Amino acid sequence: MEERYNPDNIEVQMVMVIKLHQLQRDVLPELSYSILEEYVKTALWAKGAPRSLSQAVDDIMNINADDMVKVLAQQALLQSGKSTLADYSDVIGGSIRYEK
Repeated sequence: MEERYNPDNIEVQMVMVIKLHQLQRDVLPELSYSILEEYVKTALWAKGAPRSLSQAVDDIMNINADDMVKVLAQQALLQSGKSTLADYSDVIGGSIRYEK
């Protein structure tokens, strides 16, 4: 059976950590490993992980900030669909009372 280089592989994980630090340093300081990993699993390798380490490294290192912003935007949309107006009361000034 041929090995696939998926995010459970330690070598792939090391490359993902390197890419995560690069993205955090350059543009997205709040990006987490779990978001990057989810992107790799569900979007980048939706049809299956590569069979070679060099292809896996190339795929991961070619991820850019735009890709991550799209993922974050999708997550925000999904989260907002599960929220109620009360969840945003601190933003819109709902039932907050200011003391003098």
